[in-house]
This record gives sequence, C-alpha cells and structure tokens, in this order.
Amino acid sequence: MENVEATQSAGDLGAEAYERLKSAIRAGELQAGDRLVEKDITERFGMSRTPVREALKRLEAESLLTYEPRRGLTVTRPTHQMIMELYSMREALEAKAASLAAQHASEIEIAALSSLVNEEAKCFDDPRRLSEINQRFHGMMYLAAHNRFLLRSLQTMNDTMALLPTMLGDVVRAREAHSEHQEIVRHIVARDSSASAMAAEAHIRSAQRRRIQWLVESGGLD
Repeated sequence: MENVEATQSAGDLGAEAYERLKSAIRAGELQAGDRLVEKDITERFGMSRTPVREALKRLEAESLLTYEPRRGLTVTRPTHQMIMELYSMREALEAKAASLAAQHASEIEIAALSSLVNEEAKCFDDPRRLSEINQRFHGMMYLAAHNRFLLRSLQTMNDTMALLPTMLGDVVRAREAHSEHQEIVRHIVARDSSASAMAAEAHIRSAQRRRIQWLVESGGLD
C-alpha cells in the first residue's frame, strides 16, 4: 500500500488508522480474541508506528481492545458482565431515543423508518442484508431523536456492541426483532413517546435474553 504520511499529518493518520481498525472490528474482519501486531498493521496501512500506536491506544481506552499477557493487544472478548452492562445502557439510551423520536421525528424520518421495517420482511433469508437494515433502522431512529449528545453516546455504545456477533442469522430472532421494530414505529407514528420508549425497552431486553442464551449454548461466553 502506498505510504500516505507525506501528505497527511500524524493526527490525521492516527484518526484514519483508528477508523479503519474500528471498521474492521464492526465488519467482523477482526474478531474477538484476534491478536493485533503493530508491525503488521503499519505494513497493511502504509503508515509509521506512531499513528498506528495512537489508534491502538485509543481503541484500548474504549475497551474494543484488551491487553493479554504473552499475547499483547487483542480484540476484546466479551464477558457476561460486559454484556449485561452494555445492554443495561443500551436499553436506557434506545428508550430515550425512541421517546424523543416520537416527539421530534419529521414525516420524512418516520417514512424512512417505516420503509426500513418493510424492507426487513423481505430479507429473513439474508442475514448480512438484514443486519445492514437493522443498523440503518436504529441509526435512523437515533437521528430522528434530534439530540446530538444522545446520538454521540449511542454511536460510542454501538462501537462496543460490534464486538458481539449478529443474532439475525437466527430466523426466529430475526422475525421477533422485525415485529418489535414494527411496534416501535407504530408508537412513533402515533407520537406516543411513553409507548415508544416501552417498546424500545422490550426490544432490547428481548435481544439481550436471546444473545445470552446463544452465547451460553455456543460456548462463546467467558
């Protein structure tokens, strides 16, 4: 890869390395337990060690990477406690987003949410596409809340959620999630902020129960 440092500052390169590594975690190219070697990343990105080291430190500070003795930095392996804490925070934040969306969403944003829910129903046999639509649905709801600070918190939380594999390959869960999304949108359309929040809370609790069950059964939970 072409060396890019001649035209970019160290800060820009550090931010670029950070975003590229985070995207690789989100996409599953880097999975829980994978080891990150600084030298390999510098060669892959065509950068010196300084911006790469900066990116690794930032990801470690955000709990996306963990230092393991004799292995170095690895993509964080979710623990039971970590998952419980994530879902507790997600339940509160998503409920607030749904509540605010019911109050502030534009007609265009509501139409987009409805369209995404309709699109979900066509993709139960395509987990990758379904996961993409799911992310777009939640992202649209966050934007429809019209609160920049809530949006920032949700985006940070979702970066950490990327450590967990999607559950939408399970058709039963995919159909449940679709039904739950329909319920959220129904209340947002009705401009019922309280019911929207409760529907979002129920959705996240359902997702949490299914994820814990799957991780225990698959042996993927520390």
